Formats: sequence, C-alpha cells, structure tokens
Amino acid sequence: MKIKHIDHIGVAVKSIEQAGKFYTEMLGLGIEDVENVIEQKVNVAFIPITDSEVELLESTDPDGPVAKYIDSRGEGVQHIAFRVENIEEALEELKEKGVRLIDQAPRKGAGGAKIAFIHPKETNGVLVEICER
Repeated sequence: MKIKHIDHIGVAVKSIEQAGKFYTEMLGLGIEDVENVIEQKVNVAFIPITDSEVELLESTDPDGPVAKYIDSRGEGVQHIAFRVENIEEALEELKEKGVRLIDQAPRKGAGGAKIAFIHPKETNGVLVEICER
C-alpha cells in the first residue's frame, strides 16, 4: 500500500457556522466549500491547508454517525484520513493482513473521493479513513 500523505482530519462539530469562525477569524484560513453528503447524513466544510484539509463535519440527522459521535464523545477530532494511491489495492492488502475493516469496499465520500474506514479497535481507538482522489 502506498500512502501519499495525510489527506484530511475530520472534526465533528455541532455547527459548521459556529466552529468555522475559529478557523477563519482566528487562524485566517478559508472555508473553500460546504458539501452535503446524503449517504453519510453530514454536511462537510473543507478548509484546505497545503496538501491536506481540515473537514468540519456537521450532522444533518440526529441518528447520523457524526451526531452519535458527538453524543458519546463531544465535539472534536473524529477521524484522520490517509490518501492512498489505489484504494482497492490498499483494502485488499489490509484484508490479507487480517485488519478489521468497517468498509469492505470503497464508497463515495465528500469531494468526490473514494473512501473506506478501518475499525478503531485495530488502531488504538482512532477512526482511520483511507481515501483516493
């Protein structure tokens, strides 16, 4: 598996508008776009920083995964995503190594990416995403 770099850090927030103020007003960064990802019940705000991004994740449904995350752990870093050269090959390699996966095959993510998640029990409690753009 070839990991290119950290693609993004996903931050679960109750409100993109409220949380985004820190990144825009205090850090001087810009929100490039906000996208609704219906399948994941989330709005995603993209804040680019060099080759990576911070993604603010705001639930659109009280039963969505981000809402459940906030209910159990509060707002904060929800996942870290590594960009891979070929997500299908990466998933096959992880399966061969016996790594427990949430996604057995890639699915559509924000920004047109193909994504898959590794189970946090494999990564010391960190939700890890692999993605291909």
